[in-house]
Parts: sequence; C-alpha cells; structure tokens
Amino acid sequence: MAEGAPIIYLDPATVAEARRRGDDPRKLEECTKYVMTHIYLSLPGPPVPIAAARTRAAAAAAASDGVDRISALPDAILRDIVSRLPVKDAARTAALSRRWRPVWRSTPLVLVDAHLLPRGRSFGVSVSAPTRADTPGIVAAVSRVLAAHPGPFRCVHLLCGFMGSYQAQLEHWLRFLAAKGVDDLILVNRPWPLEAPLPAAILRISTLTRLYIGMWKFPDIAGLPTNTAFPNLRELGINAVAMEKESREVEFIVARSPVLETLNIQGGNTQVLRLRLEHRSLRCVQICSCSVENLAVVDAPCLERLVLYDSLSKDDSCVRVKIVHAPRLCLLGNLETGFHMLEIHDTFVSAGIRSSPSALFTSVKILGLNVNFGVRHDAQMLPNFLKSFPNAESLHIVCAKCTEATSLVSPNFWDDAGPIESIVSHVNVLTIREFKGEANATSFLKYFVQNAQMVKNVSVVLANPQFTSYSIDTLWIAKILKSVRWASKISSMQVYRSDDREGGLIWSFQRGSDYSIRDPFVY
Repeated sequence: MAEGAPIIYLDPATVAEARRRGDDPRKLEECTKYVMTHIYLSLPGPPVPIAAARTRAAAAAAASDGVDRISALPDAILRDIVSRLPVKDAARTAALSRRWRPVWRSTPLVLVDAHLLPRGRSFGVSVSAPTRADTPGIVAAVSRVLAAHPGPFRCVHLLCGFMGSYQAQLEHWLRFLAAKGVDDLILVNRPWPLEAPLPAAILRISTLTRLYIGMWKFPDIAGLPTNTAFPNLRELGINAVAMEKESREVEFIVARSPVLETLNIQGGNTQVLRLRLEHRSLRCVQICSCSVENLAVVDAPCLERLVLYDSLSKDDSCVRVKIVHAPRLCLLGNLETGFHMLEIHDTFVSAGIRSSPSALFTSVKILGLNVNFGVRHDAQMLPNFLKSFPNAESLHIVCAKCTEATSLVSPNFWDDAGPIESIVSHVNVLTIREFKGEANATSFLKYFVQNAQMVKNVSVVLANPQFTSYSIDTLWIAKILKSVRWASKISSMQVYRSDDREGGLIWSFQRGSDYSIRDPFVY
C-alpha cells in the first residue's frame, strides 16, 4: 500500500494498537483489503446494477416526447418497473402522480446500500470506496426505507457499512425483515474490529431463498427455538464468519433448509471446519480458502458438484475427505494429492496400493487435482487418485508451489503404475496450469499424450514468471509435446503463459454453481 494512502478498513483503536506493538498498520490494512476483495468477488451481483440503472434512466429521459404513456400501463407492469429501480428512484415514483402513489408501497423493492452512497463514492475496494464517514448516512437511509415500506422486499444487499458500532440498528433491520419478508439477503460487515456479532434475528427470517453473510461472528445457536427453519432457502454463502470450534453453525442451517441446493463457504477468520453432509437436495458444495479438518459426504443423493479450493491446515496435517453416498456427483475438485486423505466408500486411496472396486467413483466426469510434482510422494499419489475416477472425461491439474523439492520418481514410474482407465479410454480434455517444467510434471505430460486415446484438447498454462523462479519458453514445451508419439490422432494443443498471480485466480463461486457452464474448471 502506498505511503499516505487512506486507511479505510482499520478503526483508530486497531491502528493505535498496531503502532504500539511496533507493527505497520498499513500491512494489516492491505491484508484486510485482500480478504474483502475475495469476499466481494464471491458474492452474487445485485439485480439492479448502479451503472445499468442510470443508463436506462438516462435513455428513457432522452426518448421522452412529453406524453405519459407509462402511467396507462396495468399495475402489475408498473410494479415490475419499480422493482427494477434503485431504491431512491423507486421511492421518487410516488411523487409522479396520484396514479403512481400506491405503486411503490405495493412493490417488492430492491434495497442495495451501494445505491445510497454519496455521489463520488462507489462500492468496492478502491480509494473511492465507502469509508467510516459514509456509514451514518447509509444507516439512516436504510432505516428510513425499511420503516416506510410495508414489504416484502425482493432483495436487500447491505455491504457498505462499518456496522460494528451500529448493533442496535442492525437488530432493528433484521426484525423488520423477519416481519415484512425478504427473498434475497446479503449482509457483509466492513471491519475493523473483527468478529462483530451478527444478531440472532437473522435466523428468524423464514422467507429467505438466498442468504450470504460475511465478516461477522455467527450468533449463538444454543438458545434458538427448536423450530427454527428456512423452508425456502436454496442458496447459502458463509464468507469469513467466525464460528464455534466444531463449526456446528453450518450444519445447523443446512439441516433446517430442506430445499437447499447451493452451499458456499469461504474462509478468512473462521475456525477449523468440520462438516458432515447428509442432505436430500444439495446440488453444489464449494469450500474455498478454509482450514478444513474433516469433510464427510455421508448421504447426498442430489449432489452434482463438490469443490475444495485452496484448502488450508493450521497444523500441516492432512484433510480427510470422505465420500460415501453421492451417486450423481459428476464434478470434483480441486483434490490435493499430498494434502487430502481421500476415502471412498470406506476405502482409503493410498500410494502403491492397487485400487479396489470399492474405491472407485464412476459418476465423476470432471476432475480437478492439485499436484506438487516437486515432492516425490505427492507425484506418486497421482495415479491412485486418477484410478479412483475411471470415467473422468475432463482432467484439470494445477502444479502446486513447491517449497522443498524431494527426489524424482523414476522415468518409468508412470508406466509401472499400470493402466489408468480414465486416461486411456475417457479423458478428452486436459489442462495443466502453473506448469514450471519440473521433471516429474514433464514426464507425466509425456506419459499422458502417449496413452490418452480419446484426448481432443491439451492446454498447458505456464506459470507467470513474475511469481516464480522458473522460466520456461512456450516453444520449449511445444517442442517436447511434438517430440513424442500421441495416442490420439485428432488432437489440438495450446501453450499459454499465465498473467495471473501464483496459483491462478481465486475460485469463482458464481461460475462454479452456474449449471449452464458444464465445466467451470476450463481455463
């Protein structure tokens, strides 16, 4: 962060404490900005983007010939028009004429606090982003709208306020929404201080179909009524939310959401995650940048997508991933061969041990793996992981960062590992990202193209040289691939150089849960 740049996220007390300890508060500010950026990128966008709304309003004004044709439209169409306006513009329609006065109050509104920011401020993480000085005005405006409108609300997105000092107002808002009804709620706090408590009133909003929360401390679930339920909730996002040690809060909501389809969890200031999934309607589960200890998919008959991206461990221990019953699972990633302890149908996947029929998962068609090719054990685990998913058609491998290389596997290792059914007979797309030209990775790539009879497209994405000591020429890797005999006669090959940071871009929850995108791992 540039010297003299404004500190937005840290409160004065945190800045003073950092300086008292001899720390640079700007480093903490930069770290917080990084976390908040990823939270914002993971959130669904508002149904009424500011720029688009202003453009439509300007176009309508320019096209006006002075004749009021809109007021003659039926009430249902007028309400639909008002529901698509920013809340300030929606409220102003009541002043147009007597015809419009009841429309605003009878329309499920879109309330996005970014629409309430002063001119010159914008939602985001730039210098013009909301500051603490903007929060009182935002709080007052949101309070007026919630008090004046009888509800229900089409959606409420509150992301711009530093709410740590406005707990009473937040409690009132959530009580209003529980009483008046809201379908889509996104509530993100702008720290500091961290772990501002989220009022338990949020767990009493039974009308929700989508809920995202970020940068809060989860409310205590011990004293909640046993009949707490979310009968309409279909999408749940939990972003950098502090929870109890056992992470029981996630299972609490999931168990009380009978039609839930999408569960997204993003780390930040969460404790170690332990999650046991037994749910009849879940289709997509995505866990990103979390410290995970144990994930067990016990009974998820509708689960189609399971994504573990950038798994963390506080004590460098392996993460146990157990899949018992998920017959529709077709997309799985990004399993890390040296970090995830994979258990399928009560059978562990282990290096050097022949895969048994009980350790096969035949429904998976799209497979993502992280492999540290510089570590002998991690590379040796790759064949066993691949053999566990014999029908995989798309294979996406990320070459993990290697901090301490070990000995290489033998040149014949891949052949000695025995036939890999997915590579020989099914994989038609291969991408290898963050490729650094390591010997183990290069020998695997050669083995793949020499044995993959169905492959149609091979893409190699070289690591950005700004973030690695490796320097590989695209022509060099293209020459290697052309020097071996390909098993497939109809294939295309692309070699790119990445412009992204090390490890690539952060995983997109929205892309991962978009079922119109068959393969969200495609580079």
